[in-house]
Amino acid sequence: MSVLRRGSAAGKGPAVTVVRTEASPYGSRLLVVETDGIVSAAYLKDSRDTVVGAVWITNHGAVPAAVDETRLDDGQTPMLPASHVLHPEGRPQLKADALEVVWFEEGDGVAVLEEGEPLFVIPGWSDMSRGIPGYSRDVTGQSPFAFPLDDEIEEFGPRIDRARDHWKICEAEGSWADFQQSVLGHLLQRLGPGGHYWHDVGRQLPGGNTGVRPTVGVTERPVSGDREYTVLSTVGMSRQRMPTVELYEDDVSPYSRIELAVATSLPSQRAGSIFPWLAQYPWRVVTWFAAGDVVKWYHEAHTFPLNTGETSWEGVLLLDDPSRLAGPVAPGLTGLSTEGDPVRWLWLVPITDEEHRYAKSEGSDALVRRLAQQNRSWVIS
Repeated sequence: MSVLRRGSAAGKGPAVTVVRTEASPYGSRLLVVETDGIVSAAYLKDSRDTVVGAVWITNHGAVPAAVDETRLDDGQTPMLPASHVLHPEGRPQLKADALEVVWFEEGDGVAVLEEGEPLFVIPGWSDMSRGIPGYSRDVTGQSPFAFPLDDEIEEFGPRIDRARDHWKICEAEGSWADFQQSVLGHLLQRLGPGGHYWHDVGRQLPGGNTGVRPTVGVTERPVSGDREYTVLSTVGMSRQRMPTVELYEDDVSPYSRIELAVATSLPSQRAGSIFPWLAQYPWRVVTWFAAGDVVKWYHEAHTFPLNTGETSWEGVLLLDDPSRLAGPVAPGLTGLSTEGDPVRWLWLVPITDEEHRYAKSEGSDALVRRLAQQNRSWVIS
């Protein structure tokens, strides 16, 4: 049995009561804590109401010697046996006002504390389709329904503390302005004085993020000195780590914080309209952007902001090293860090639908080599 279920279609068993529900700060995940009076469990759902993570929390009565097959057959969350639980006699019902929900900075995982102590964790890698549940304090042995939280508390404890500090900083008066000025000051040193600034562009996309974060602006760095093109850069993506990096990288720090940039001779307002689509994309879709990624435009090709009429672009290639393509020497934007993590700038290069498909089948390195052979510039004009 790899999935915790919420009662059968036949409606067997006691009624289920929702103890606590809370959406992630990015609006892409929903935590539901519930009980039927016999067992409590928690579920992490995506925007389509699909359960992506779950964990058995605790029993509320004397437990059986083995997993209760009757409850399983009825489609209910089972009582775990005495060999797998901290409280064989069961424990009192959960109280909503004693629970504190702490979303991880990335928004793809969550911890719940009871009276200030970790009760359970559903990390971003919890995947009920593959039989990977979350971690519960009241579990002493692994099962398809929960792993022992005590086994991983040395990892999760500091991470919970970090997450609480992160949200506390984000909610502090003046913290956004301080972060914004650090990024703008960095870009001033690297690219010269700024021009226009667009506030909170992530909210401009129809049907986009319904959450309250992240806030992302766009700054314009007009033609200056020897630089004959304008640079448009996001300001705010790097304030929070991107989701799911830990599924692919052992050390997430070098990869988790990014800003996006476009070098262009197109009108700034037109070129900058590419960012509402991408500014909140990692947290809305629950993914991450890495160098070499290709991202397909979500709408009809003729609406793509970087189209010039000569070529029908339908997506973007993300490059951390634009010198792999033709064009002037790219400005160095390294040197900024946030909460100890380096911030990387990824440059947007528009691509066709065929190039997007080519990268998906042959790999992004093959696409970059092909574009270089075609003398494709990383500067959009």
